[in-house]
Amino acid sequence: MKDQRTTDTVTQVSILNALLASRFDGCLPCRKLLEYGDLGIGTFDRMEGEMIMVDGSIYQAKADGRVYTPDLDNRTPFATVCHFHPEQTWALGEPVDLPALEKVIDEKVGNPNVFCAVRVNGFFSRMRTHALQMQSKPYPPTADVVRACVQFELKDVSGTIVGFRCPPYVKGINDTGYHLHFLSDDKTLGGHIREFVMDRGTCAISICGNHLVIVPEEGAALAGIDMSRDLVDEFHYALSGER
Repeated sequence: MKDQRTTDTVTQVSILNALLASRFDGCLPCRKLLEYGDLGIGTFDRMEGEMIMVDGSIYQAKADGRVYTPDLDNRTPFATVCHFHPEQTWALGEPVDLPALEKVIDEKVGNPNVFCAVRVNGFFSRMRTHALQMQSKPYPPTADVVRACVQFELKDVSGTIVGFRCPPYVKGINDTGYHLHFLSDDKTLGGHIREFVMDRGTCAISICGNHLVIVPEEGAALAGIDMSRDLVDEFHYALSGER
C-alpha cells in the first residue's frame, strides 16, 4: 500500500486569489518545496519566470528565453507540487495538440472532481510557451502581468510536460482545469504552455486524493485580500480587454 502522505497529496504554496490580488512577494523557500514533491509548477519571487520541477530538480524559465537553475533560497509566492508515482502510463503514437491531450487524460481519469498530476515526455514539432517578467513595486494588476508575458515559439524539440488538472471546486484556490509547463531535454528552453503539437510521446498520470495548502508566515500573504470578491472572474474579464 502506498503512503498517502507522500504519494497521494497535491501540495500548494499560498492560493491563487493571493496571486490575483498582486501578492507577488515570495513566501516559501524553494528548498522547502522539495520536501513536498518531485514534480511541480509555479513561479518565483516577484513573478520572475516559470517554475518547472522535474525529477526533484527545480528549473526557472525566464523572460529572456533561457532556463536557469535557481538558488534554492529563492522564494515562491505560488507553487503546486506532488510526489509523482504514475498509476497509468500510455504511448501516444500519432500527433496530438493540447486540447486532444487534455481530452485523452480526462477519459483516462474519468472523475472530473479529483486532482491529477501529469507528466508527458515527447517530441514536439511545435511548442509555444510564455514566461512571466519580474515585477517591481507597486505591483501592477495580475492581468497586466500575464498580458505582458514574453512568448516563445519552439520547433522540433524534445522535452517534458509537467503539471496538474485541478477540479472545479478549487476555483480561487488553484487553477481549475489544466496548468502545464514545459522543459526541453537539454534544460535550455521552457515555460508555461500555451499550445503545442506533439508528434509522439508517452503520457503518465497520477490521481491525487489529498490536497494540502500551505500559507506561510501565519497567513500574512492573505492579509487584506477581500475574499468575498470573485477574483478569478475579475481577472479573466480584465485579461479579455473588456471595459
